[in-house]
Amino acid sequence: MKRFIPMLAILPLAIACNSNNKTSGGPTDTVTTKTDQEVALPAPNEKAAKSKFSKVIGWPDGKTPTAPEGFTVTKFAGNIKSPRNIYIAPNGDILAVLSNSERSTKEKVVDAVSGKAKSEQGGKSANTVVLFRDTNNDGKPDLQTQFISGLNQPYGVLIIGNAFYVANTDGLYKYPYKTGDTKITGTGTKILELPAGGYNNHWTRNLIASPDNSKIYITVGSGSNVAENGIENEKRRANILQINPDGTGEVIYASGLRNPVGVAWAPGTGALWTAVNERDGLGDDLVPDYVTSVKQGAFYGWPYSYYGQHEDPRLKGQNPELVKSAIVPDIAVGSHTASLGLAFYKDTKFPAKYQGGMFIGQHGSWNRSSLSGYKVAFIPFKAGVKAGALEDFLTGFIADQEKGEVYGRPVGVAVAKDGSLLVADDVSNTIWRVAAK
Repeated sequence: MKRFIPMLAILPLAIACNSNNKTSGGPTDTVTTKTDQEVALPAPNEKAAKSKFSKVIGWPDGKTPTAPEGFTVTKFAGNIKSPRNIYIAPNGDILAVLSNSERSTKEKVVDAVSGKAKSEQGGKSANTVVLFRDTNNDGKPDLQTQFISGLNQPYGVLIIGNAFYVANTDGLYKYPYKTGDTKITGTGTKILELPAGGYNNHWTRNLIASPDNSKIYITVGSGSNVAENGIENEKRRANILQINPDGTGEVIYASGLRNPVGVAWAPGTGALWTAVNERDGLGDDLVPDYVTSVKQGAFYGWPYSYYGQHEDPRLKGQNPELVKSAIVPDIAVGSHTASLGLAFYKDTKFPAKYQGGMFIGQHGSWNRSSLSGYKVAFIPFKAGVKAGALEDFLTGFIADQEKGEVYGRPVGVAVAKDGSLLVADDVSNTIWRVAAK
């Protein structure tokens, strides 16, 4: 039987995991994180919240994103509808998950030449996983197949032995699989129900297996911004769930994570890391999205507090005991950047600086007066520990900051078997390949 642990049930564990949080009042609050990184946070201001939606104009012929000196950027795949996530199978096959939010947004897709709107983001999700195989290792796929279709807003996929898993927005499915398969032909079984619906694209359900494949971790975003529809409607949400590979034994591994999406194991420490989208409506520079190691049983604040024990003014005083247990995440990566993709570079093809480091796909802001994100960022790590500041890696997605025009928006990132970095650009229907020269 699956069991649900409410937020209050994990309070003792969360307190035990609590870090040396430090807060101070006034117009600017300074938080000291577990890694002694200081993050200056402005005072929250609900009246200061702004919106600026990007307008997608598409990539002109021959133009690509920009990587640092010593790298080349090429189009690995194109004309695939809304690639969101990328998974590298154990045999090196590349699985691209094609899906979107199935809702209209204000972000128009505009023809780069005529300037006329072609369509809106959202609409019908492709609900498909496409397989790419590069048999001669030239950086171009020799085989492309429709691996599986007829899904319901899929995001996370996973292969464990002879099983293929896909996380739809409303449930986890398991299918028979054998190495080298180019299409799923067997019938899937729904092994776990997942809560669906909700606010602002929190429909993604990502997957990762423990290193020994004995557990599966599932990310489930909140169904609201700050539980404005009632915390009773957030059961099993804003969490990372842990289950057995057969779908049994569910526990809440960590909670208070508003919208965790990217997940990866850090080389060296073996810690589980996640990329989290924080809340909207408190101003341009609140609240920072973050990447953090995930402690079992820990509570990360949502919805009552942010970045540790900073109370959200919209929920002030509603759960002070739980707020006291909230721990500070490891690394802030910019407010409203929509940091979704996450991958550690575990190969040796890139220069030494990048080996062991973290890549973050930042889909880009809308709840801000100027665009932020819209790039792939990089953080140096050594032996699984942060070893340098956040920096730009793949840029050039913003065409015109003033007009809010963008060529594309990066989402999922993955390191292919040949050591290249693959980047899903959902609105331009493209997967980019970044390789060291």
